Amino acid sequence: MVSRKISLLAALLLAALTTMATENLKLRDITGGYFAAETMSTVTPLADGENYARISDDRRQIVQYSFKTGKPTGVLFDVGHTQGETITSFDNYIISPDGKRMIIQTQTERIYRRSFRAVHYIYNISSRKLERLSDYGPQQSPVWSPDGMQIAFVRDGNIFLVKLLYDNAESQVTQDGKQGEVINGVPDWVNEEEFGFSTALTFNADGTMLCWIRYDERQVSNYALQLFRGSHPARNDYKLYPGAYSYKYPKAGQVNATVAAYSFDIKSRQTRKIDLPLDADGYIPRIVPTVEADKILLYTMNRHQDVLNIYAANPRTTVCQLLIKESVPKYIKDDVVSGIQVSDKHILVPSDRDGHMHLYLYGLNGQLYRQLTSGNFDVTAAYGYDDATGNTYYQADAVSPINREVYVVNAKGKTTCLTQKEGWNTAVFSRGFKYFIHGWSDASTPFVYASCDNGGKTLATLFDNAELRQKLAAYGLASREFFSFTTSEGTHLNGVMLKPANFDPSRKYPVIMWQYSGPGSQQVVNSWNLGSMGQGALYDSYLTEQGFIVVCVDGRGTGGRGADFEKCTYLHLGSLEARDQVETALWLARQSYVDADRIGIWGWSYGGFNTLMSMSEGRTVFRAGVAVAPPTDYRFYDTIYTERFMRTPQENAEGYDDNPISRANNLSGALLLCHGLADDNVHVQNTFEYAEALVQADKDFKMNVYTNRNHSIYGGNTRHHLLRQIAQFFANEMK
Repeated sequence: MVSRKISLLAALLLAALTTMATENLKLRDITGGYFAAETMSTVTPLADGENYARISDDRRQIVQYSFKTGKPTGVLFDVGHTQGETITSFDNYIISPDGKRMIIQTQTERIYRRSFRAVHYIYNISSRKLERLSDYGPQQSPVWSPDGMQIAFVRDGNIFLVKLLYDNAESQVTQDGKQGEVINGVPDWVNEEEFGFSTALTFNADGTMLCWIRYDERQVSNYALQLFRGSHPARNDYKLYPGAYSYKYPKAGQVNATVAAYSFDIKSRQTRKIDLPLDADGYIPRIVPTVEADKILLYTMNRHQDVLNIYAANPRTTVCQLLIKESVPKYIKDDVVSGIQVSDKHILVPSDRDGHMHLYLYGLNGQLYRQLTSGNFDVTAAYGYDDATGNTYYQADAVSPINREVYVVNAKGKTTCLTQKEGWNTAVFSRGFKYFIHGWSDASTPFVYASCDNGGKTLATLFDNAELRQKLAAYGLASREFFSFTTSEGTHLNGVMLKPANFDPSRKYPVIMWQYSGPGSQQVVNSWNLGSMGQGALYDSYLTEQGFIVVCVDGRGTGGRGADFEKCTYLHLGSLEARDQVETALWLARQSYVDADRIGIWGWSYGGFNTLMSMSEGRTVFRAGVAVAPPTDYRFYDTIYTERFMRTPQENAEGYDDNPISRANNLSGALLLCHGLADDNVHVQNTFEYAEALVQADKDFKMNVYTNRNHSIYGGNTRHHLLRQIAQFFANEMK
């Protein structure tokens, strides 16, 4: 009788909660941060292996925490308690290798996706003394020497050195840096964007030498972005006449910057060019120190990006020795370059040479010791190799392409999963790999963070976004259902479907498909990052409240399913991807609850490109579509990204010729184009040229342009306006 009463009470409580969960999502709340999840950002594992640091929630302090307990163990920096200089806020920090000082970043001015200028300060943790790094203007990419007594940085394309032992004396290392001509120590636009780094400068192990990559971009063509007064922020200098921002942007098949590596002897002040074997049009995607003073590592790639070499360079003699040569069919993924881990004694290299991304262990002399992981799955992140134990820590999709787990494989080859919850698991390891911060979420649960030991045992829950979960409980959010199907071409595809909270299987619903579809990407993920705009698919849930089913399917070319599935789009971007989205629409049309005449598609960037390719594929399945910031002819896009997948237009004219512009006559369905006028990544040239092709093909379309906005299209009310336009367009066109 007691259990029956409890069951009845539980049923009544569930009914009450269901009744209460009737609030509708407001687009302003989604775009305005009301549903923003707390994340573990700016985490820095400290040298002692027991603690980590992160910025406080009010962004006024840098707090030290214990990995073991998750509790604060000290305040490393406080804007209100400094000696000497005073500041009211800061943006980020870099702790010195010895843990005694910090570089404090303030007044940050963004340049491109990863690069920025800022006013930096040197902070002594024990004395609380705060001093300006330089009095001569903002700096880029400051780096510490290994002993924490020198800092090198870049200003206006030149490298400068500050010596703390000599009253922060500043000297200039290079003289040839000049806007639009030569850059020392930081990459140019295309190397930064496509190789994913913003610092090309390092000290050697004993701090006696500075080494860097030099970019000579004098032969690279300019691209000019037109700027207007605009708003948020207003550019009053362009109140009457527009201005322009001109920068070097090498388009596919065109001339790149010439790269070379240099060293500087700090004592003798002698500069040397490193004798690095490199094709005339080759790349240097990384420069990395080792624990040996006479050895830095330089990575090189050929222009086709199917060969990666790792050289050991002696910064004094300039002699280079080839350690590792990685060569795979078609192309080497950018994940390989960013995923290489260098320890005191070893180099850990990700490679898909056997058809899946796995880890290979080399010595610092280039000797291959063994393959560490194997199987029908991809390693998706390398956390590092422990020289002391022989353990290797990594993330993989070993259970399903939509999930991630954290693993350790020991020196004998035994593999252990350190995370037991299904969903998306990440890790940040302590120095020495004794602990890690475990991040977890799934498609319905915001991020939960815990501190764990290296066996996976939870030591402390750090935070679980309980406040956000409580907010979300008031809403009848769409269900999230993962599914799979096989196309008429025999391809097995994974997808996710969001249905309205009050879904009625006897009705026929219009469907909006979102996708990105770019090489190696994944949208169908069991993570809180799910959704066309992330945030646990809240924007997509908003669309379900307008009466739509929302669907995403990862087609051929996307990641998590091995090299063959991912690289099958090589030389023909957009062809197979579009076919798979059309096949998805056809499969959806056969479902009893889908209105086959009201299926739409949209995407951003590559997703915008594939929206246009799909709407002009030849089979007229889409009623409407939205393309945001789409590439429309890959001849307009940059060298490194485009040529990785397409080679050059001179080599592959046929592949480049199949694009949205050439398909304009085949466009079927209502179309909305959106683009930021100051997009430095996918230039608005793409949309303007495509619009002209549509005009000449006598095709109707709508177009929104966003003044002074970059590829992310945000600022002031911009993001809210954009997403409202997309929702309203589908509502109007798919009545």
